[in-house]
Amino acid sequence: MKTYRAALIGCSRMGAFIDNEVPASSYPYSHAAGYEACDRTELVACSDLRADVMAQVGERYGVPSERQYTDYKELLERERPDIVSVATQPEPRSEIVVYAANHGVRAIYAEKAMAASMREADAIVEACESNGTFFNLGTNRRWDRGFDVMKGIIDSGRLGALRALTIYGTSNLFNGASHSFDLIMRLNSDRPAVWVQGLLRDADHAIEDGRITIDPVGEGIIQFENGVTGYALNAGVRRAEWEAVCEDGVVTALSNGAEWQVREPGEPDHRGRKRLVAGEFPEYEWKSSTLALVEDMVHALDTGEPTRCGARVARASTELIFAVIESHLRDGARVSIPLRDSAIRMERGIPAKQPRFARQD
Repeated sequence: MKTYRAALIGCSRMGAFIDNEVPASSYPYSHAAGYEACDRTELVACSDLRADVMAQVGERYGVPSERQYTDYKELLERERPDIVSVATQPEPRSEIVVYAANHGVRAIYAEKAMAASMREADAIVEACESNGTFFNLGTNRRWDRGFDVMKGIIDSGRLGALRALTIYGTSNLFNGASHSFDLIMRLNSDRPAVWVQGLLRDADHAIEDGRITIDPVGEGIIQFENGVTGYALNAGVRRAEWEAVCEDGVVTALSNGAEWQVREPGEPDHRGRKRLVAGEFPEYEWKSSTLALVEDMVHALDTGEPTRCGARVARASTELIFAVIESHLRDGARVSIPLRDSAIRMERGIPAKQPRFARQD
């Protein structure tokens, strides 16, 4: 079977080296490690503005110096990769994704958040759809097998119809909420949102003339068209936990999916009232979500079938981020989805982070 040629644009933490910061059981985690682990992909080139960082990628992943480019456009012209990873910060991401889609790249794996503005997210959708380019956003829980099981329980009707989804620990919108908003969308079968009501924590000083100069911490309420309500909270110690409340029971992801809890109907209490008891969460075989994401792109390239997080799906979760910001700017008023004429753009001007090139066990 065909081996697809992959290239990495943005060689920092998520691009190539976050594996040095996580337990070995989480491998592969970075984009580069995902291509290395997949038997259908080969990382053939990389691009970054920092030659010293690219040299480390070359040493770790076998990318020769002649295939390390400080100009990503030159990389695309000379290497003609099938798949491109865009693992930069959000601010330059849209320009790179759009250019890659317009210059023959067949599949793009973009790190989250999708874009720094809704206009740029729209540009990505347009470029991918007009060129037939497959797209996946690096919201890894969408490919996590534990959350696949959680979704299976919801969809099975075992606990009755889904009523609410709660995020315990929304965190910064472009970083943390990119994951969480995408996850609750998936648990709700990517049904569209109809309105958002939100607030930001200590961000007013950083918003001026349509520019937001920090990644703000946000909270809010998301109403979906099928009647499911999403609650995005920052609830103290309950970080990286998600809960689905159904008519007859609850399923909860604890400790970032390290633990799972099901509560389902038991015998009524002495007054005949409903009582929830501990239920069974099915066993499953763990697999790297990064590897599953890469394999999803390979499957799309093989078959022409859509990826699990195509450009429109990624745009929808991005829209929730900007809707929270817009609601805050309107003193907490409900903001209708689709979001109209959002002019907000994140512009932080932060330097690239220096990755950890070796493990420190």
